[in-house]
Amino acid sequence: MSQHDVVIAPYSLLHRDRERWLQTEWHLVVLDEAQNIKNASTNAAQVVSQLVTRHRLCLSGTPMENHLGEIWSLFHFLMPGFLGSETRFKKLFRTPIEKHGDSERLAQLRHRITPFMLRRTKDLVAKELPPKIETVMRAELQGKQADLYETIRLTTEKAVREALDAKGLAKSHITVLDALLKLRQVCCDPRLVPLEAARKVTQSAKLEQLMEMLPEMLAEGRRVLLFSQFTSMLSLIEVELKARKLSWVKLTGQSQKRDELIAQFTSGEVPLFLISLKAGGVGLNLPQADTVIHYDPWWNPAVETQATDRAHRIGQTKSVWVIKLVAQGTIEERILALQERKAALAESMYSGAQGRKQPLFTENDLQELLKPLDVPSTSVVQAAL
Repeated sequence: MSQHDVVIAPYSLLHRDRERWLQTEWHLVVLDEAQNIKNASTNAAQVVSQLVTRHRLCLSGTPMENHLGEIWSLFHFLMPGFLGSETRFKKLFRTPIEKHGDSERLAQLRHRITPFMLRRTKDLVAKELPPKIETVMRAELQGKQADLYETIRLTTEKAVREALDAKGLAKSHITVLDALLKLRQVCCDPRLVPLEAARKVTQSAKLEQLMEMLPEMLAEGRRVLLFSQFTSMLSLIEVELKARKLSWVKLTGQSQKRDELIAQFTSGEVPLFLISLKAGGVGLNLPQADTVIHYDPWWNPAVETQATDRAHRIGQTKSVWVIKLVAQGTIEERILALQERKAALAESMYSGAQGRKQPLFTENDLQELLKPLDVPSTSVVQAAL
């Protein structure tokens, strides 16, 4: 490394070659996609904060994805001590802003960090970019799928309530995440749920709605990116596509010959690209697409936006239609509401816009996420969950 002017490396080598990085004195360290160190407890974040360098720079389209602690982690690398310790930052800023909607503390934090932030939006650097049109399409769970949702909701709500009473929110993450995961899986397709009762349910309102839309879109000549967090959901969609003799390519973390798959879509050989959110959320340039479908909403609005921007980027000549498929009256609609609050907090941090005085995520949010299905259910299926 000492014989070269510039060293380019992936984050994965930081921990493996820790001693090598720390033994070198650097003039400038630039972190691209700096949200990779948003969690201060990770090896990557700890190693970069110990690098010996004269200058430090973070580049990121999403410097804050979930909470203010991620901003602290980036600044801990950029200017150690500038925002105090993590504990003190939480007491002074995170708790008042996220839990109590303290606009005065938000203004103080913004005043402190914005002199060190340069923000460039697409509106500034790509004024010729066509518009992005977002649509939320709701699918109503019915019959056995609605019954299954309510059965799982009742069971998981009881487990979550007991965990919260016994250990509190901070120590109940595994129970909470498992409950929310199962409800999200039911909304996508009951076959995703690893429970005996779910295997008997073949209905999937969202999959049916998707298969009503897609053939027509492709017949119109649309070029479509379809994202899901669940690779198993993409496999179920593939079965339906094959039955309808529709062409597609799929990219997940397990895909081989990634460049060839991308070329099949960008060349126009196939009009539909199935992509797992984790594998394709960043690093893809696909302005050939004019339609983006998010099959399932994710907690983090910035991640969804990054995925959408695989198509809505410099080089795009058409308006981009963004469709969010949501199971009506379920946890998915409540995730959208949570997304709005996270996005509002991020925007208020960068621009000075005042966000609503609401906490970011509390036990009340869990109660809201675990509310009964808002559409009538014929009966609750009795099942051993």
